[in-house]
Amino acid sequence: MARINIELPVLFNCRKDCSRCCEINGGYVFVSEANIKKIAKFLKRSVVEIRERYTYEVKGMRSLKDRDGQACVFLEEGKCTIYPVRPLQCRTYPFWPQNVKSTRRWRQVMEDCPGIGEGKVYDRKEIEAVFEGRAVDSDK
Repeated sequence: MARINIELPVLFNCRKDCSRCCEINGGYVFVSEANIKKIAKFLKRSVVEIRERYTYEVKGMRSLKDRDGQACVFLEEGKCTIYPVRPLQCRTYPFWPQNVKSTRRWRQVMEDCPGIGEGKVYDRKEIEAVFEGRAVDSDK
């Protein structure tokens, strides 16, 4: 299990008026073949179209494309158009192992994420459940 080295518990609520995590430049949003299939079904498009139009290969894996190098290709008017089938990486933000391994890193994430400090209480057990794939849900 990943190390959690931040002061707990933490409050977090993904805010409707925020999409900053979908606009992080230079990062990758990795998607599995199973996730590509879910996106295709959700959008009523073929798997081939989703793979070719919305993803690219990087480091031997598939990543979602950015739109104009600025935001996720599925972000429109501040909303995720594939929210019910969004990738694991999206479902678990901000509780990524690299974000909670040090207080310094957590403070950096807090600067970008206005939902930290309000909402649901996340203790060690809740964050570990997120590590195992439990979604951090919002109303988006």
